[in-house]
This record gives sequence, structure tokens and C-alpha cells, in this order.
Amino acid sequence: MKRFEGMDFMRIDEQLSEDERLVRDTVRSFIEDEVLPVITEHYEKGTFPTDLIRPLAELGVFGATIKGYECAGVNNVAYGLMMQELERGDSGFRSFASVQSALVMYPVYTFGSDEQKDHWLPKLAKAESIGCFGLTEPDYGSNPAGMITRAVEDGSQYVINGAKMWITNGSLADVAVVWAKLDGNIRGFIIEKDRAGFEAKEVPYKLSLRASDTSELVFTDCRIPKANLLPNSGGLKSPLMCLSQARYGIAWGAVGAALACFHEALEYSKERIQFDKPIGAYQLTQRKLADMGTEIVLAQLMALQLGRLKDVGKADFTQISMAKRNNVRKALEIARESRTILGANGISGEYQSMRHMCNLESVDTYEGTYDIHTLIIGNAFTGLEAYS
Repeated sequence: MKRFEGMDFMRIDEQLSEDERLVRDTVRSFIEDEVLPVITEHYEKGTFPTDLIRPLAELGVFGATIKGYECAGVNNVAYGLMMQELERGDSGFRSFASVQSALVMYPVYTFGSDEQKDHWLPKLAKAESIGCFGLTEPDYGSNPAGMITRAVEDGSQYVINGAKMWITNGSLADVAVVWAKLDGNIRGFIIEKDRAGFEAKEVPYKLSLRASDTSELVFTDCRIPKANLLPNSGGLKSPLMCLSQARYGIAWGAVGAALACFHEALEYSKERIQFDKPIGAYQLTQRKLADMGTEIVLAQLMALQLGRLKDVGKADFTQISMAKRNNVRKALEIARESRTILGANGISGEYQSMRHMCNLESVDTYEGTYDIHTLIIGNAFTGLEAYS
């Protein structure tokens, strides 16, 4: 299949700076040359390509928007373009980078002490340490305020008990940012993997995000020093701020998955001959391509405007919810439609669309389900809560 060169129907590239295009094109080449040749095998085996972690760090992807601490310090649009290209490779690959950046480095940078930032951020930026984020619990997903994981003060230590579920990078991680109730207040804690009482269990039998490490974290009388508390964290707002960072990256990443599927379906439609002509010459196929291409352009424009707002400090969490909700659901629909153009070949691992389709089922659920984001947006429009 023809090498991917982008899809810029509305000339959105002209709205990007030279540096933003350079960042995107650099990550795009990495995906083409390093990820796509191996991702199908990893997906089939249910493994993550760990040998690509350090090269990804060398591109400056981890904590890319953080200034200092050996981070790239790029703007939010450039970071979004990184996420777009990573997810064009695979949602699991982008998930790894999103967790490392938005859910581990961001809370350390935002809520951590100077000592915590100086120690952890350079290590995480260079992938000398891998992190994970523990908020969701087996019985509390959309309602994180109901968490039952507890931290209890005991002299110079905290004792952690509880469990976290569906944790990306959980088994790979050297360190976890974990949210627990301390005297009834939700606080963030840094917990190293080698602490006694910390166990990571890989989640088996996944049918989605197979090229991603997904685990359950279990804490049984896990003792950590008081210095591991994120001192500036407090209340549910703190982890929700982290989720907004991750959702922003997802809004861009979904565009990448949609682009991968659209490109594959388009090229296939020009080569696949039925009834003596390419299937792309038939009206039904062209309608599908026209619909998909239009939705991609709309998603690109929404992501770009959101990034510009974020760069000037005007992005609201409800706007991020709208972009995540729309772009992921549209990418999922595009993946399904692309599979129909591929026909029976679409179920083969030699093609990307069904892999992206299965992955996007998870992306549509995590970091806030489609329904939860619907309620967030509805609340923003009406001023009335509908969560209960």
C-alpha cells in the first residue's frame, strides 16, 4: 500500500507552524518505519513493543509540553500532532505515551514537590522509568469519587490498601501515581513498584488494545514514606485535571486512527477490481469515502482549535470532553466503514482497519465514556446536572 502522506483536504497544514509540522513529520516517519512493520505481530501476540520505548523518548514525546526537566517544551498543538501520529500506528502505542505524559508526568509536575519533580521528571522523560496511573477501581469507573482505596497515616509512613483496575502500563511500570482517600480526602501518592504489598496483575483475554499492557494493581498494607505524597493534590479535582490532559491527547489520537483507516480504504478502493473496474468507481464506495473524509476534516479542525485554546490558557474541560467524545466516536464509525470497503479482507491482520476498530471500542470507553461526556456537555449547555 502507498506510504501515508497525510490528508489535508481543507489545507489545515497552512495553519501549522514550521516547528509543528516538523514535529508531526518526525513522529510520522517513526510510525511508518518502526511501528507499522511490527505492530500487527505484537497485536496478535498480545505484547507491547518495549524495544521502541527508548527511541520514542529520544523523539521528546514524553512530557513534551513540560518546560525544563529535560523535556521538549513544545506547545499543545505539537503535542497533539504527536498523539495523532502515534495512534495512527496503534491506540495502544499512543496510550502508552499518553499515560507516561498526561497521567504520570503531569501530576508530578502539577502537584509534586520540587524534590519529586527533580527526581522523577527527567527519568520519565528519558524513559529511564516507566509510570502508570491508578484511579479506576474494579467497582468504580465512571464514579471515581466512590473509590475505596485508602491511605492511613502510621508514624513516618502511609499504609495503602485497595485495588485499581484497567491500568495501562501497569505491569511495565516502575512507579505508579495512585489516588486514595486519606482522612476522607482524595490525594495522590507516588508508589514505587518494588514496595512490599504492591502487586501488578496483567489483565488476560483482551479483545481490544492487545498491543498494550493492561493490569490490575493491588495494594495490601503497602507502606510508603510520607515524602511520597503529592503535596499539592487534594480532592477529586486533582485526578480529573489529569484526565483532562489525557482526554486532550485522545482527541488528537483518534484523528490518527481515523486517518489510518481512511487511507487504507481509499487506496484499497482504487486497486480492488470488481465487475471490471475499481470499487472506488462505484457511487456507494465514493459516498462512504466522502462521509469519512468530511468527518476527519471536522475532527482535525476541532482538535486544532482546542489546541490553540489550550496554548493560550482558554481551553475548558467541557470543550475537551466534546472533542474526545466526538472524535473517538467518529473514528470508530470510520474504522467500521473502512472495514466494509475492504470486504472479507478487512478481518485480516494484513490490514489495519479492524485492529483500529477493536482498539477504538476501548478508547470510546476509557478516560470517560461517551455517555459520561454527553452528560458533561449537557451540563455545560443547560447548567443542570444529570449524573444521578
